[in-house]
Amino acid sequence: MKSTKALKRFVAAVVFACGCSGTVSAQAKWVATWAASPEADADEAAFEADELRFGTLRQIVHLSLGGTRLRVRLSNRYGEGPLHVLAVHLAKGAAAGSSKIVSGTDKAVLFSGKAEVIVPQGADYFSDPIDFRVPALSDLAITLRVGPAFKKLTGHPGSRATSFLATGDALSADELSDAKKITRWYFIAGVDVEASANAFAIVALGDSITDGHGATTDGNDRWPDVFAKRLQANVATNKIGVVNQGIGGNRLLLDGIAANALARFDRDVLTQPGAKCVIVMEGINDLGMLTHEKEVTDEEHSREVQRIEGAYEQMIARAHAQGIKVIGGTLTPYVGSAFYHPNEKNESDRQAVNDWIRKHFDAVIDFDKVVRNPEHPEKLKAEFDCGDHLHPSPAGFAAMAEVIPLSLFAN
Repeated sequence: MKSTKALKRFVAAVVFACGCSGTVSAQAKWVATWAASPEADADEAAFEADELRFGTLRQIVHLSLGGTRLRVRLSNRYGEGPLHVLAVHLAKGAAAGSSKIVSGTDKAVLFSGKAEVIVPQGADYFSDPIDFRVPALSDLAITLRVGPAFKKLTGHPGSRATSFLATGDALSADELSDAKKITRWYFIAGVDVEASANAFAIVALGDSITDGHGATTDGNDRWPDVFAKRLQANVATNKIGVVNQGIGGNRLLLDGIAANALARFDRDVLTQPGAKCVIVMEGINDLGMLTHEKEVTDEEHSREVQRIEGAYEQMIARAHAQGIKVIGGTLTPYVGSAFYHPNEKNESDRQAVNDWIRKHFDAVIDFDKVVRNPEHPEKLKAEFDCGDHLHPSPAGFAAMAEVIPLSLFAN
């Protein structure tokens, strides 16, 4: 009898354990709806350390995919020590470029059930899930307070979005009317939404052209933004999020303003929740910096092209190992750039790289073809040039987004 009861208890325990396991596996699928690649930020002109320590920072992010439940990812990747976050609140943004939130939508975010969290040096940190309904293509206000900050912070200088730093504790304020305005993000690296099984994210990996140099501040008209709008307008693709992992000045092979693309590939692409595809548009800065100070030999030009192609091969191999599709974006023209002053050899390098891209990725988006001047293909079309002959204008970004075949992503 005792052995029979013991057996029943054992079976019940196994069933309970399996039931718990099934519950965990059936939990929501998280999909990235917004992201910004963390960078080291030590710009003392933005604000003084005490302003941040004794103030409230409200930052506005533009989501791609909507949902009813979400979580936030903080980052202390480049901090000089542990980051003490005192509190984080979420609310719906009332208007682009404004600190005003929709009244009644403010909610506190928790970390392991607590308002405060210490993010270790070099680490990212997910919040607890929070019930919070957000429509696709909407603005989310992330308001936070931190303890003593270091001189070197983790942020994203190329936000093309206005953030607001107010004095004192104003976490739940409907508006920060007297706040200092800053065009950059700090400590926030991603927002994920609870999504259906067929939802996924596309990661846009690139340099300043992807990050949005030339876009309208608070206009959300970078090419990944316009692409996200197209996906949401199509019933076959409206379960797809787009996250922008562009960094101004970024290179494939060498560090510059931030870590090189290969060094950040795993964190910024492979670990993005729900990532199923990456669009890679990187290499212009490698080509330009090769001769930025002086001309080099033909052999050095050839080696640089080969190294760039090798970097692409590494990305493809890494992504495929995680079941992620890799799409290559051709490099856009930049002859006439006053910064890089490219010549015929630089243009020949770009053509060689683009030829490789068109043949080796899982699919290709021919950004070059859509924005180049048909009569002078080494240059941008005048209407697609922001004025520096390197970065597209908002019209150029829209043209880039429009050329992406949605059939590549339809479920």
